[in-house]
Amino acid sequence: MQNETHRAGDHVRRFIFEQRPLRGHWVQLEDAWRALRAHTSYPAPVNALLGEAVAAAVLLAATLKFKGTLTFQLQGSGAVRLLVAQCTHDFKLRAVARWDAAAVSALEAGAPCGPPFRELVGGDGRLTVTVEADERSQRYQGVVPLAGDSLAQSLEVYFASSEQLPTRVILAAADARAAGMLVQKLPGEGREPEEGSLAAWEEAARGIERLSARELLGGPVEAVLARAFADQDLRLFRGSPVRFECRCSLGRVTGVLKALGAGEIRDVLKEHGSVTVTCEFCQRPYEFDSIDIEALFAEGPGPETSPARH
Repeated sequence: MQNETHRAGDHVRRFIFEQRPLRGHWVQLEDAWRALRAHTSYPAPVNALLGEAVAAAVLLAATLKFKGTLTFQLQGSGAVRLLVAQCTHDFKLRAVARWDAAAVSALEAGAPCGPPFRELVGGDGRLTVTVEADERSQRYQGVVPLAGDSLAQSLEVYFASSEQLPTRVILAAADARAAGMLVQKLPGEGREPEEGSLAAWEEAARGIERLSARELLGGPVEAVLARAFADQDLRLFRGSPVRFECRCSLGRVTGVLKALGAGEIRDVLKEHGSVTVTCEFCQRPYEFDSIDIEALFAEGPGPETSPARH
């Protein structure tokens, strides 16, 4: 296996099967995964599902050639009603989940009646992938029903339905790391007959099924690939770094406050003693006291220079 060494955490890497119409992507997240949750605390089941979705969003972005933002959205009928993960073409990542606290607590306290995924998302739901390209305001959206007993199986259905690519996916998440890997059979490539391509694909699919969540989360990419595809000739490419980045900023928040007007903001300040704006995505709080608010609405300092605590 040819490769170039990279730090394991917070990278996505592509690999190909030499002389076979197969490709794959691998991602492992550490610092980005922790930074994404720095201002909020998710229950363990929700945390695990969110981590899988974050890894899935990176894998999806890695398979595409675009410049813009990919949004991976899960809507369910169970304890987790909404989960959104966004990844840009250069692998800047953010995500958020909305859940019913009472329903999640009941799941954690009781004996599971089925697969954890179905316990969380319910019997109905859908997976939506939206790609918004910067150039010419292009927009693509694919929607498939949630399928199977895992988010990975739902993602496989998405690829089969929307991309017409046979795909196998494995996703895993723990408190310290989130990781994922996929392999795909590409159409019209390779020199061998179709039966040879099919045999290679079936062998690769069995390989990814051999991996455990612990192996995916704990091992470097070289060890993971060696475990899954020991008899395959692979080429592993240089990785691309992945990092957390939310679009919220002090400038945007102060712009919103100015748009609301001095009267309304001063009423909030009078009632609560301070004004706090929390980002819906990363849950980062921006707090303004009376001095901050007066400076904001006075002539002089602009939004970017206005003081605030967070």
